[in-house]
Amino acid sequence: MAYPPLILATTAAAMGWEVHLYFTFWGIDIITKGKSQKLKLAPVGNPSLPIPNMLGILPGMTAIATRMMKSRMRKKNMPSIPDMIKTAKELGVRFHACTPTMQLTGLTKEDLIPEVDDLIGAATFIDLSKEATATLFI
Repeated sequence: MAYPPLILATTAAAMGWEVHLYFTFWGIDIITKGKSQKLKLAPVGNPSLPIPNMLGILPGMTAIATRMMKSRMRKKNMPSIPDMIKTAKELGVRFHACTPTMQLTGLTKEDLIPEVDDLIGAATFIDLSKEATATLFI
């Protein structure tokens, strides 16, 4: 689930839109140092994989599903998550980390990648986006 927000953000930014991404709960792993390279693909309930749901619960299936998807992505020349982050920043996308999520998980600013612009709560992000042309939650 790391790709959809980054694809939409880089596309919108390339079209000249002002773009802000707010990373909360599971999304915070995308901007946590060392985790973006280790993100996994859950096989249960994932329609993009040719694996029956029942097999998805077996031990080791997450690793298999992750390898399968990474292989597909390499064959299609998809950029990595770190490359997508770099492109997003080059295009002016602003990255915001959710402070309540950070408090809950024990993360500090030092745990985050340098591309993170600031640490804000939900109210600040909602205020920031109140006049947005489009807002998406993925």
